[in-house]
Amino acid sequence: MTVLDQLPGRIPHPVPSCILRRTLASMNIHPTALIDPNARLADGVCVRAYSIIGANVSIGAGTEVGPHAVIEGWTTIGCNNRIFPFTSIGYPPQDLKYSGGETHVAIGDHNVIRENVTIHRGTELGGGLTQVGSHNLIMAYSHIAHDCVIGNRVVMANAATLGGHVHVEDGAVVGGLAAVHQFVRIGTRAYIGGKSGVSQDIPPFMLAKGYPCKLYGPNLVGLRRQGWDDGTITALKKAYRIIFRSNLTREQALAKVRQEIPEIPPEVGIFLDFLEQSERGITH
Repeated sequence: MTVLDQLPGRIPHPVPSCILRRTLASMNIHPTALIDPNARLADGVCVRAYSIIGANVSIGAGTEVGPHAVIEGWTTIGCNNRIFPFTSIGYPPQDLKYSGGETHVAIGDHNVIRENVTIHRGTELGGGLTQVGSHNLIMAYSHIAHDCVIGNRVVMANAATLGGHVHVEDGAVVGGLAAVHQFVRIGTRAYIGGKSGVSQDIPPFMLAKGYPCKLYGPNLVGLRRQGWDDGTITALKKAYRIIFRSNLTREQALAKVRQEIPEIPPEVGIFLDFLEQSERGITH
């Protein structure tokens, strides 16, 4: 059981139950790195020059921390991650309501976190946890704010910025210099173009771009690359046209989709469920 498994009301996270122990002979620690004696580093962790690791940090086997990186706060990092120079993880959130309580960052396995990325820990009122899954690529200068939840295989291009409480589902892509407003949800495998301003939810499998952000239909090239068959793509295109081009209310449009597509493929069901559950409103 990890320290996060003991948190009340925590969001499930993919961090494995690695046995973290501090055996300097089995780690590559540069002599200029400053590591608190209470930090827990597994065998095979590499920490490069001038990096700083705080007392409440746990890092899993095979993770490499690049030069001048700073990892503080109650932060748990899984196995085989690559953390590049000047990254900052686990510092207090940029939220005036935060009062200094014990809040957390949880990062999974096999992530690439590039130069100057900032990942802030959660807030007491927001659930207390900022979560990043596994196999993600977080490019240089990106920012993940407090209480965000990032799924697996997400790509954030250079200087992509997430406000607090943003939820990015598996396989989504956030383009460079894009800014996502607080509490926005980005659906699975959605694609957001660069320099976009996102203030409402982006449904799964959609292309979106612009300031203000607009939908441009299903991500057909991406869906075919993922192996979607023609029937599923046709059903998604039909559902999109009914919902966004029929001048019906959301409830009326969803009812019409279920009437005209009696055998809804599971992928289209994910799209419809997302629309029904949206609280912030949908980008049109």
